[in-house]
Amino acid sequence: MIKLDIFHDPICPWCYLGKARLDRAMEARPNHQFVVEWHPFQLNPDMPAEGMERRAYLEGKFGGVQGAIDAYRPIVETAAAEAPKVDLGKITRTPNTLDAHRLIHWAGLEGMQTPIVAALYRAYFHDGRDIGDAEVLCDIADSMSMDASLVARLLATDEDADMIRARDAHARERGISGVPLYVVANQHAVSGAQNADLWMSVIDELAQKDLS
Repeated sequence: MIKLDIFHDPICPWCYLGKARLDRAMEARPNHQFVVEWHPFQLNPDMPAEGMERRAYLEGKFGGVQGAIDAYRPIVETAAAEAPKVDLGKITRTPNTLDAHRLIHWAGLEGMQTPIVAALYRAYFHDGRDIGDAEVLCDIADSMSMDASLVARLLATDEDADMIRARDAHARERGISGVPLYVVANQHAVSGAQNADLWMSVIDELAQKDLS
């Protein structure tokens, strides 16, 4: 098996699109050897705990209405072609994702990391839900057969918050400045939402090496 470490943030549109492309490649190559592990990287580590109104966030980040439109145009075009269930218009708030990353970590302890990541992406990009809200996170956990009451108790504490912050900081110390970023076999870094064809080529190349 080959470890595939993915650094991401569940509100990052290119992370969502990158996952969709990787999923297509792995479906096309069902004998792939990837074992995926998800790692935290907050796009907005200084975001207030309650998040921000979406429009104010985008205009502040990209220098006004036109800057936000220009920044999101390629995302809108790519999503329309490759992920038609994405509905960016439903997103009204940009959340702080610390608690979402905590949920992903706890899901990993139960072997549920990838299903929870997928559910978070769907909740945010398909349904416009506030994945910084504890009730929403508990509902997502419950939908994936996690113990929602336990998740609620943990979210009400600071359990593992410092660990998530430390992992995020460590990623930045390693030179990671944006996501998605994929590390194959702890050796080769692949940056950005690469297309499915590239991932199929990587899987084929790794399979050839394994046979040689």
